[in-house]
Amino acid sequence: MKRSRSIKQSAGLLLYRHKDDGVEILLGHPGGPFWRNKDLGSWSIPKGLIAEGETPLAAAKREFAEETGHRPRAKSLPLGEARQPGGKIVHVWAVEDDWEPIELQSNMFEMEWPPRSGQRQTFSELDRAEWFGIAEARTKILKGQAVFLDRLLTVIADNSTMPPAGRSAQKHSR
Repeated sequence: MKRSRSIKQSAGLLLYRHKDDGVEILLGHPGGPFWRNKDLGSWSIPKGLIAEGETPLAAAKREFAEETGHRPRAKSLPLGEARQPGGKIVHVWAVEDDWEPIELQSNMFEMEWPPRSGQRQTFSELDRAEWFGIAEARTKILKGQAVFLDRLLTVIADNSTMPPAGRSAQKHSR
């Protein structure tokens, strides 16, 4: 897939799991001082920039591992791409997994803080991760990423109606 150099593009994995009361998704809360006291509309699908020469799916897997310390092994289901309010294009894949957020081991970034102080501080890219039901996730996720929740539900529904591999979809009559 060819990507324009002028438009920033990111890729990420949206983990999901089935619970008795429905589907849950894993979101990450950005670290650093800007996000410290923000909750609603501030959680994100773990993602990051696609490196030159890297496929979006490879970037999604790399970034998820860097931001969470976890490497999901299940099949990646494409959820497509979406342009974010700032212009960046985000590519997302869904992966069914039951990872425990208490095991979060995020990479770090450095920035000047407080602004114009000349002092550098280090912060986690994600300061926490949590599982949310779809309704609550809609209130937590960044506005530009909410489209992926609906796409996930469609993919899950489509996959549940597909026949098992190796079996005919035709009904047998007797």
